[in-house]
Amino acid sequence: MSKEIKLALVYRDMWQSSGKYVPRVDQLCRVAQPIIDMGCFYRVETNGGGFEQVNLLFGENPNIAVRKWTQAFNDVGIQTQMLERGLNGIRMSPVPADVRQLMFKVKKKQGTDISRSFDGLNNPQNLANSFKFAREGGMIAQGALSLTYSPLHTVDYYISLADSYIDLGAEEICIKDMAGIGRPVSIGKIIAGIRKRHPDITIQYHGHSTPGFSVASSLEAARNGADIIDVGMEPLSWGTGHADLLTVHAMLKDAGFQVADINMNSYMEVRSLSQEFMDDFLGLYINPRNRFMNSLLIGPGLPGGMMGSLMADLENNIKSLNKWLNKNRKPEVTQEDLLLKLFNEVQNIWPKLGYPPLVTPFSQYVKNLALMNVIQMEKGRERWSMIDENTWGMLLGKSGKLLGPLDPVIIKMAEEQNREFFTGTPQDLYPNALEGFRKRMEEKNWDIGQDEEELLEFAMHPQQYEAFKSGEAKTKFLTDMEERKMKKNGPSSIKDLPQNMEVEIDGHKYKVQISYPNQISDSSPATQNNKTEASKNIGDFNYITAPLEGKFYLTKDNNDKGIKVGDKVEVGDTVAYIEAMKVINAISADKAGTIVEILASHGQDIEEDDEIIKIA
Repeated sequence: MSKEIKLALVYRDMWQSSGKYVPRVDQLCRVAQPIIDMGCFYRVETNGGGFEQVNLLFGENPNIAVRKWTQAFNDVGIQTQMLERGLNGIRMSPVPADVRQLMFKVKKKQGTDISRSFDGLNNPQNLANSFKFAREGGMIAQGALSLTYSPLHTVDYYISLADSYIDLGAEEICIKDMAGIGRPVSIGKIIAGIRKRHPDITIQYHGHSTPGFSVASSLEAARNGADIIDVGMEPLSWGTGHADLLTVHAMLKDAGFQVADINMNSYMEVRSLSQEFMDDFLGLYINPRNRFMNSLLIGPGLPGGMMGSLMADLENNIKSLNKWLNKNRKPEVTQEDLLLKLFNEVQNIWPKLGYPPLVTPFSQYVKNLALMNVIQMEKGRERWSMIDENTWGMLLGKSGKLLGPLDPVIIKMAEEQNREFFTGTPQDLYPNALEGFRKRMEEKNWDIGQDEEELLEFAMHPQQYEAFKSGEAKTKFLTDMEERKMKKNGPSSIKDLPQNMEVEIDGHKYKVQISYPNQISDSSPATQNNKTEASKNIGDFNYITAPLEGKFYLTKDNNDKGIKVGDKVEVGDTVAYIEAMKVINAISADKAGTIVEILASHGQDIEEDDEIIKIA
C-alpha cells in the first residue's frame, strides 16, 4: 500500500505572510467549520507567532480569540498547532523562563495541541526549555530546523541538528523553510538522513513559495520520508505565502501517495470567506507585491513571513527618505530602487554578521540593518552608522553563538563602544519576572484571567497589552483603517467620515475622537510644531533630534529609569529609544548639556528630525 501523506493548513501564517493582521475572532469562528468540512486537513495552524500581538494591536483580546478559534477543531479531533520562537516565546525579544513556562500551560488549556518551536539561530540550548515546558504543559513538542542556504548550513549540519533537538526532548521535527530557498534535492537529503536515524519520528515540511521551489520541495519531502506537508489556499496561497492545497494535493496523488479527498464545496466556501475578510479590512494591510512570487529573493533569502511587514515598512521609509532628499535638493528614489538596493545590501552584510538564519527575529535584524545602511548611504553617511540594540544583542552573543565569524569591522565597533561579548546561556540574561507582573496587575485592579491567561498576555506583551486595556490600541487601529479606506476610496471630504465613536474593551465603553490626515486640532502635529518653533526663540538651547521615525520611548523596558529634566548628558550618552520596524534603536546625545525639556512623550509616534529633547 502506498504511503499516506497528511496535510496541514497554515491559516494563521497565510495571513501573516501576506500582510499585517489576522481575521477578527468572529471571522475566525465563521471559517472554522468550512475548514473542517473540507475533510482533507489533519492539522490546522491556529495561533502563535505574531497572532496575539496583532490581535492586541487592533484592540481584540487574543485569549478569547484563541479559545473560540481552536474549539471547533478540538471538538472533531483535528490537531491545532502554534508557532513559538524559543527564547523569544511569541514576541520579538527574549522572554523570562517563568513567563515561557506559563505560556505552554495556557496555550494547551486554550486548545492548542502542538508547539512548533524554533530558534532563530538554531541553538539547541535555547530550545531545551521549549521542549521541556511544552511536554510539561501537555503539548506535543515539535522542533523546527530553520532552513537557510549558505556554505555553513549543509545537509549534514541539519541532520545533526535534528539529533540534538530529539536528544533534548523534541517529539517531532519540522523542516521550516521560511524563505522557500531550500533547494528541493537538499531538503530531500535532510529528511532522508533524519528518517534513517529516527525511523519513528513524525516529520513535517513547511515551505514558503516565494522564489518557486516549494512545490518541488514538497514532493522531495514526501518521497524521502516526510509525514505531513503544510499548505496554503486561495486567495492567500503562492506569493510570500505557501504552495496551494490543490496543486500539492494533485501532485501527491499523481506521485502515488494517499491523500484525503477535498470537499470542493467547502473549499469554495473557505475561499469565499477569506476573500470577504480581505474585502472587509484585511486587504487594506496586504501589499499587492506580496501576492506575487519573486525569484530575486533567492539571493537575499528573506522569509515570506517577514515580507508582509517589510513592504509596509518600505512605504514609510521611502516617504521619510524622499522628504530628506527633497529638503537637501537631491533626486528622489522609487520604492523599486530602494527594494533592490535592500536585497543587494542583505546579500552583502549577511556573511559579515555571522550567517544568522533569516528567520524571526534575526531576519528582521539583518533586513533592518541592511535598510538602515542603504538609507544612511543615500544620505551620504557611512555603512554601519546605525545599528539597533536588538541587532547588537545578536552580534554580541546574547541570543546564542552565531554559526559564522563576525566581520572585523563589527568587532572593532563593539570594542570602541565598550560592548562586551557574551558566551553564557542566553536565558540567564532574562531572570524570572512573572510575580512582578502579577503585582502590577493587582495594583491596577486587573483580573489575571482564566488559567492566568491575562497575566501571560501582560507579561508577554506589556506595552501592547496596556494600550489594549486603555482602548488606545483600538482607537489607533480604527483611525488608521479609516485613513486607509479614505486613501483607497477617496471620500469627498473629512466631514463625511465619523468624527467620534464608542468602543468597548473588556466590558467597559469608551468614547473616542478620530482624527484624519490634514485635520488640524489643538493637539495635532501642526500645532505642536508651532509650539516647538516658538520655543526655539527663547534662550540659548540645543535640540537632540530623532535619527529616524518610529515610536518614542524613554526606556527600552518597564524596569529601566528614563532621563528627566535636570539630568546632565554627555556626547554619546543614550538618552531615549525609538522603536521602528520591530526593533529598538538607541538615541545618543550629539550635544552635551543639561536637559531642559523632553518634547516627546513616552509611546508617541515621531518623525525623523523631530526635536525630542531640549538641552542647555
